[in-house]
Amino acid sequence: MRNKGRHTAGVDHPFLDAPQPIAFAHRGGAAGGDAAGPENTAAAFERAVKLGYRYVETDVHATADGVPVVIHDPALDRVAGRAGRIAALSWADLATVRVGGAAAVPRLDEILHAWPEIRFNVDVKADTAVEPAVAAVRRTGAGDRVLLASFSDRRLARVRALAGPRVATSLGMGEVARLRIASVPGLRLRPPTSAVAAQIPVRHGPVTVLTPRFLAYLHRLGLAVHVWTIDDPEQMNTLLDMGVDGIMTDRIDVLRNVFEARGLWSR
Repeated sequence: MRNKGRHTAGVDHPFLDAPQPIAFAHRGGAAGGDAAGPENTAAAFERAVKLGYRYVETDVHATADGVPVVIHDPALDRVAGRAGRIAALSWADLATVRVGGAAAVPRLDEILHAWPEIRFNVDVKADTAVEPAVAAVRRTGAGDRVLLASFSDRRLARVRALAGPRVATSLGMGEVARLRIASVPGLRLRPPTSAVAAQIPVRHGPVTVLTPRFLAYLHRLGLAVHVWTIDDPEQMNTLLDMGVDGIMTDRIDVLRNVFEARGLWSR
């Protein structure tokens, strides 16, 4: 067990205060199949929780009237089979849409209320979603069990300014790139106060992001390292052998089997 929480500048971040490594249900289990419900729906989250997951990764956009909603894409085409951008729809309009023909698009506050024991890794997908997402976290009292993430450094800066140092965040792509460069000569850069994790792919295009050296460097900075999105059991085992602190997967049944075989499934 390592990286149990992160304490920086007198700030306690309990999001990671749990047995390590962590199994994350990516979008609630995006490869869960129709019987489990489509990704980022109440049915998908319920299936992950019933399988024993205590960490769920999800995404948030905002409607035209500022309601934070749980959906990955900026438009409805892929998940609902119809045109329409989330940012152009009111909540009243979006509430009538069915994902996969059956499931409603949930609001972020609904999800946080429905599973008060679950920790949510929330990827803020749009600039317009920053203020609504932070407000929903504050309104539901979920600050200690939420990590707010984004690929965008600029968006994350706004998240951190609004949420304050007590709400955990991960690093943006630019922040990860700067640390990757700094790791070569071993320069010790200081992560933002609320940053508890680097959430990274194994590769980005032709570039290998995760190496043993970079992993060790991030650990020296006090950061947990979570890798996405891993669906192959052999790769899961390889990453766990390397010492990563968490794996995000669409195949939540496969990751649970790997964790169980290694004696890690203590949920």
